[in-house]
Amino acid sequence: MAGIYIHIPFCKSRCIYCDFFTSTNEAEMDAYVITLCKEIVYRKDELAIDIVKTIYFGGGTPSRLNRTHLESIFKTIYANFTVASDAEITIETNPDDLSIIYVDMLSELPFNRVSIGIQSFNDDELKFLSRRHDANTAIEAVKYCQEKGFHNISIDLMYGLPRQTLDIWQSNLQQACQLNVQHISAYHLIYEEKTRLYSLLQAGKVNPVDEDSSLEMFEMLIDILSQAGFAHYEISNFAKEGYISQHNSSYWKGDKYMGLGPSSHSFDGEYRQWNVSSLPKYMKGVNNEKPVFEKEDIDKIKKYNEYIITGLRTMWGINLDELQAKFGDELYANFLEVAQKYLKLNHLRREDNTVTLTRAGIFISDGIMSDLMVVE
Repeated sequence: MAGIYIHIPFCKSRCIYCDFFTSTNEAEMDAYVITLCKEIVYRKDELAIDIVKTIYFGGGTPSRLNRTHLESIFKTIYANFTVASDAEITIETNPDDLSIIYVDMLSELPFNRVSIGIQSFNDDELKFLSRRHDANTAIEAVKYCQEKGFHNISIDLMYGLPRQTLDIWQSNLQQACQLNVQHISAYHLIYEEKTRLYSLLQAGKVNPVDEDSSLEMFEMLIDILSQAGFAHYEISNFAKEGYISQHNSSYWKGDKYMGLGPSSHSFDGEYRQWNVSSLPKYMKGVNNEKPVFEKEDIDKIKKYNEYIITGLRTMWGINLDELQAKFGDELYANFLEVAQKYLKLNHLRREDNTVTLTRAGIFISDGIMSDLMVVE
């Protein structure tokens, strides 16, 4: 089984916090889709023996694509890969793109999951983040998707914003629960370098939320969503029963996946490769049948460290039998020795042969993972 990630690097405008590889020059979209389809054909042999279980259109803003773009991509994928009949097929969207006409079009394509980048239901916060929609537009977008038959809807929320209060965050969460969506991803605001937000921070024009407030917001997130019937299956992700993101879970479980488009990453179990983060270089390379990418051999220690990080982020945790079989007695013994400290402090929990973070451990997960990793 394998997954396919398709990067759509176009946005109508750039959000204040975004450091993803994107472009606001949508005039290049037609040429890009043609090039993307060429890359699919060029790389079809990489998944020749695999069944594609998930397809994920990410970005950027994939909902900037029109019907012709999407139909061309799907036609090329289905002509060159074996796609499972029950494959999870997701598109990331912005609320303001989701008119009832656009949602109707999406419902006629193979998509069966919609991810909506709402971030907040507070208009002042949306304006600060440079989002193009308001709260009412976000609510209507979800309802349009439900009316058109989408029963697997995910929304993104953001917390830890400057001047965000616990009351505002609670209101955002309550509104999200009222929409009856199946999945919620919630991320703390990060001040990434080379973003407008980081420049504002450096200039002293915004003040980050204090650590205590961040922890209170995270606790509130867990409490409210748990009470609403969401399983906290990954540090930042919550799902109703049967609606865990299969595509993202494949990353955390170390499954094989192919990334298409500029800056996208691929993993075949042994090697990781990533396409150049430049639209002109990407398009020139693919069109000349000389794709520009880098490739990295992942040695045993790197695999072990990634296994620890991705495993502990999830509710499935670390399977000790699997850890020993994959990495040998020495690394297995090292894990048990370091983990003992956190087991005693009730930051880790061991049930049978599985080790997971406790709720208390989630709040200091970065430190625990760091201690359990091995320095090369």
